[in-house]
Amino acid sequence: MSESEPESPTLSRRRMLNLASASIGTLVASPALADTLADVPPREPGADLSAHSERSKFVQIGRIPEAGPGKRKVDPDEAINSKTPLQKLVGSITPSDLHYERSHSGAPELDPDKHRLLIHGLVQKPLVFSVDDLKAMPSVSRVVFIECTGNGWENWKKADPNLTVQNTHGLVSTNEWTGVPLKFLVDLVGIDRGSRWMLAEGGDAAGVARSIPLTDEILDEAFVAYGQNGEPLRPAHGFPMRLVMPGFEGNLNIKWLRRMKFGDQPWMTRWETARYTQLLANGKARQFQLRMETNSVITSPSGMMEIRPGYNRITGIAWSGHGKIARVEVSTDGARSWKQAQLSHPVLPKAQTRFQIDWDWDGKPTKIVSRSTDEKGNVQPDRGSFIAEMGRNALFHYNAQQTWSIDEAGRIRNALA
Repeated sequence: MSESEPESPTLSRRRMLNLASASIGTLVASPALADTLADVPPREPGADLSAHSERSKFVQIGRIPEAGPGKRKVDPDEAINSKTPLQKLVGSITPSDLHYERSHSGAPELDPDKHRLLIHGLVQKPLVFSVDDLKAMPSVSRVVFIECTGNGWENWKKADPNLTVQNTHGLVSTNEWTGVPLKFLVDLVGIDRGSRWMLAEGGDAAGVARSIPLTDEILDEAFVAYGQNGEPLRPAHGFPMRLVMPGFEGNLNIKWLRRMKFGDQPWMTRWETARYTQLLANGKARQFQLRMETNSVITSPSGMMEIRPGYNRITGIAWSGHGKIARVEVSTDGARSWKQAQLSHPVLPKAQTRFQIDWDWDGKPTKIVSRSTDEKGNVQPDRGSFIAEMGRNALFHYNAQQTWSIDEAGRIRNALA
């Protein structure tokens, strides 16, 4: 069997059951426990029905605010980000209230009855739409990830060992979004042949606005969303409407959308000059680096967790702005050898996919790392290759492989390689 050849599913399941049974068996003090209900809690009456369900009081889960790279534990009024607790989530869908948040001036409370979307520029018929107008149009629902361009910036220059995966990768989330296809709206206003770009502008105080090229892919896949996980958008995520750009950087998914203008060239707003242009290793600046690249991260076990020798289940998430994840490989010996992980279905294009693999840890210090490959053959790079291409002056689009180190006591820490 080669280093990267996956184990057969049958062998993998057999090993998992044997290892798991042995681990669980060590926790059973006596066979008598299987013959008595003495330790089973009694039945309890339930709470009254309510307008909406809350999490159990025993579940402690929440986002963490951040003021920038390395600037953690800040007051919420100073934060620019709020990161998703990836280490505490299962599956691939992020609960709406735990979806990461990035804003430049806070989340405005917009009245949906008053809010409007203006579509104008190089079009035959400028139009203004209300939220109700959009809801009356043909709609699509699609599960896609949205990722901040700054996701992973904690590891650009150095690795703070005392980080969780929430710190390192918490600026990506996956939801089901519902809205009107951009192509439908474009047909309504009738854009001119000379239109090659679209300006999308938000209704927040910062006036975030981005120039977006009108490629076939974007015209076919982008949509104006008013729904999130089966309900109206949350204010932090663009209520009452936002642009959703599957596979493209988070700041293009303009929240609180108020205007779309069509033209023959990019507008060169401050958001694509001062903000989202970055200096490369060769001294040149990269502009309009719009697509989010192939990525993955092990979420459990991960930073600041502890494990014991014996059976452990490694799990994580993978995603790519190019399409579906085709393969995820995991190394438990510091990237010297790799084994193919199992992907949890459904595997959707431009959505996070959960992966898992069984591991019998021998108790010796080691490092674990994942790498993903998408359906177009794009492979997540190791850190050395990534830095060689991008340098250390940049800040956005970090997608290098994430390494977690494990010491002899089973303590897991963030590491660069």
